[in-house]
Amino acid sequence: MEKKYIFGIDAGGTKVAYGLFDREGELLDKYQHPTDIEADGQAFCEQIIETIHKILKEHRADLSEVYGVGICMPSYIRFESGYIHMTSAMVNIKDFAMRSYLEDRLGVKVILDNDSNAAALAESRRGAGRGLKNMVYMAVSTGIGSGIIINGDLFRGSYGWAGESGHMLDTPDDGLLCGCGNYGCFMSQISGRNLPKRLGIRLLKGKESVLADAEERGGEALLEAVQKGDELAKEELAHMAHHLAVCVYNIYQLLNINVFVFGGGLTNFGESLFGPVREEFDRYDHIKMPVEFRYAELKKDFGIIGAVELLR
Repeated sequence: MEKKYIFGIDAGGTKVAYGLFDREGELLDKYQHPTDIEADGQAFCEQIIETIHKILKEHRADLSEVYGVGICMPSYIRFESGYIHMTSAMVNIKDFAMRSYLEDRLGVKVILDNDSNAAALAESRRGAGRGLKNMVYMAVSTGIGSGIIINGDLFRGSYGWAGESGHMLDTPDDGLLCGCGNYGCFMSQISGRNLPKRLGIRLLKGKESVLADAEERGGEALLEAVQKGDELAKEELAHMAHHLAVCVYNIYQLLNINVFVFGGGLTNFGESLFGPVREEFDRYDHIKMPVEFRYAELKKDFGIIGAVELLR
């Protein structure tokens, strides 16, 4: 039977998104469900398998028509073997041979990679990085990470997790504890996942804020408070901008790549966040060669598109 379908799956700390594509990479259907952040590797895989079967049934198809499944996750993944060492957003998915497990259960080719790597590939081929020889994709969302394109190819490093910029140490041993096991990485200072904790610490210091009575203290609530002129919210946004600028500047100094493509939920802040990031970056950069900041073009579909590009 003709292998006419490819699955692209973006498994994040909030939701798992599925895309059913044809072999040319055209999106045919989408589906998503909330992430079970307590699941271990096997339970997580079984939910993926169940959902794949559900989508295929809706299209009156079966696994014999599937060429492969691409999956991206916020994990330390040994790319060659598809082995997950650690997942900071889903702490029970660790030390697990996920690719082998899925290939044994599905009987199709499976490719597994970090979500920022997949996003970098997607934006490089189909989005804001088209035509660029070198670029860095910056994920600024629930988590923080990077994907690195060098000479048109995705750079993964020795083991597969090059670009884990969110876990670079920003304020070593000082700050919130991250799922990576360290205190004070960039993830703890910038990410949406840790935003409620950071806001809670600010509120404990006794400052008045509309966020004091907010049921949710995530990115949307912060943006709304900033737009209302809330001083505590503006302080937090300035904090995030500062640490993001430091992260980007360090990557620029290390790689000397001059195009950064920003994607993820925090890009919804627009220039209220990235204007200050740009200003701080420019303040640190004394050589003043051109460096471009761009917004990702693929929006919410970057993960599923990137996962499919792993197979193409």
